[in-house]
Amino acid sequence: MEYGISILALVPLRKEPKDQSEMISQILFGQHFKILKILNNWVFIKLSSDNYEGWICSKQYFEITYEDYDNIEINDFAIVSDSFSNIIDKDTHESIPIPIGATLPYYNKGNFKIRSNKYTYKGSIASKNKVDLIKYAYQFLNAPYLWGGKSILGIDCSGFTQQVYGLSGYDIPRDAYQQAEIGETILYKHRLPTDLVFFIKNNRIHHVGILISKNQIIHASGQVRIDEFTEKGIIHNKTKELTHRFHSIKRIIE
Repeated sequence: MEYGISILALVPLRKEPKDQSEMISQILFGQHFKILKILNNWVFIKLSSDNYEGWICSKQYFEITYEDYDNIEINDFAIVSDSFSNIIDKDTHESIPIPIGATLPYYNKGNFKIRSNKYTYKGSIASKNKVDLIKYAYQFLNAPYLWGGKSILGIDCSGFTQQVYGLSGYDIPRDAYQQAEIGETILYKHRLPTDLVFFIKNNRIHHVGILISKNQIIHASGQVRIDEFTEKGIIHNKTKELTHRFHSIKRIIE
């Protein structure tokens, strides 16, 4: 078994081993994974954080040892909470952009490392505290919708919820239908801020958002936006149309 770690701000995870293939997710700087298959300049990987699988270009990661993989696996390393920031390579003095949600292995007082490469980071670190969840959700406000995206520059509905929960210390699956399978099912009348709300189309879960109050939801649809939430579903703030049909509510945070 071989192992790797992302060394770029955002690495596209693709359905097939070619640049033109659909992007099904993104790997953020510092996220580690198992390498399951190699095909020419492509590797098929399985992310440690959520077990998501797909293809990435072989030029966009570092190989790491099993020892490094295991250390990252068992340690609770720092996560970047600034919307945009940079790290500095201590040897080359080059600046490398990183997004909110990036992982900093072996972080200690502004310094961290990947293999023998040493870096400095002077930005903010995520609290991994549930009290900050809605604050982190607001950081993504007006980010454009992007299928497979997980950053301020483009994000999909379940990438948004996964990112916000991760910054608050809760690891949840990647896709909306997977997220709907975890947590405690909550009756509509018992809903609370930070609950996940799921929506249905053609008899399947196709959308998810986060309650920020009993009657408001933040979600990625066209852009990360705030709309009205009712027992019927999401009501667009401007058009007043029902855009997403309500299915269920799940509580991850007690």
